[in-house]
Amino acid sequence: MSDQPLLQVEHLRVGYVDDDGRETAVVEDVSFRLEAGESLCIVGESGSGKSVTALAVLGLLPSPLEVLSGSIRLRGRELVGLPEREMRAIRGKDVAMVFQDPMTTLNPVRRVGEQLARALRVHRPTMSRSDLARGVTDLLERVGIDRAAERARAYPHQWSGGMRQRAVIGMAIANEPAVLLADEPTTALDVTVQAQVVEVLAQQRQATGAAMVMITHDLGLVAQVADTVAVMYAGRLVETGSVWDVFDDPRHPYTRGLLASLLTAQNLGQRAYAIPGSPPSVEARPAGCPFEPRCENPAKSAICRSARPPITDIAPGRTLACTPLTQEVTV
Repeated sequence: MSDQPLLQVEHLRVGYVDDDGRETAVVEDVSFRLEAGESLCIVGESGSGKSVTALAVLGLLPSPLEVLSGSIRLRGRELVGLPEREMRAIRGKDVAMVFQDPMTTLNPVRRVGEQLARALRVHRPTMSRSDLARGVTDLLERVGIDRAAERARAYPHQWSGGMRQRAVIGMAIANEPAVLLADEPTTALDVTVQAQVVEVLAQQRQATGAAMVMITHDLGLVAQVADTVAVMYAGRLVETGSVWDVFDDPRHPYTRGLLASLLTAQNLGQRAYAIPGSPPSVEARPAGCPFEPRCENPAKSAICRSARPPITDIAPGRTLACTPLTQEVTV
């Protein structure tokens, strides 16, 4: 790996400041790096901070959230604190996002082709009308839409859910970004359409060499698309590593619980496993390990309730935030 990765996030902390000046962190101490062509999947339950992390990279955090500390660098350029005018030049061109719900991403009163044309024009204002029309048709064909020129004249409600998601992917790749963020891109799609959408994303990565950060709770999807997986819980990355290392040898109790809940040929017909309890709210996170109240690890102790486990390197390319297991696997 080069000394200067394509995208590097270091000790990112995102949250809000109340009227008394007290900070509440939603995302804490998140670090990862990506080279061109690599794929990172951030996985975890709803509310773990996955989408907030992606929105921070894109500079689109909703109020009152803000980056409290940390660094986000694209090709070595610091994005945290960049003026909005400069971020607009980067957003959509160098970093783009496939949002979760295409019906809220697409404008219902504008034709699909018109919205794709706008995505092209915003970073290429001198494009002629004929070039825009060809560009829209090309984008739709690239994401697998048949009769692209004809269907570009339709409105979003006239397209199926899978077609709308393809259109959103087309908007994201319109300017061939170096980093593609995908936030639950297969949610609410049936299994066949999910596979098609994943294939479209894979083809675009291969064609452009883009790096991808995919946010998902679907571990089966992670196994298909990820080079690296980061498991997130209560705003922290509790385990990271190559997808094979994490799936073959999960170290954190939360990772083990997520994998145990997968439906496989071995447990077909059995009652599905569920991690006991539920994630803590941002305001009610415990002083110690946030996962301790749900943890079934017999090695846990009083220190788990009193001290936040540090994020520790346990092997090249692997990190873990679990005090008992860190003691267990280190020499």
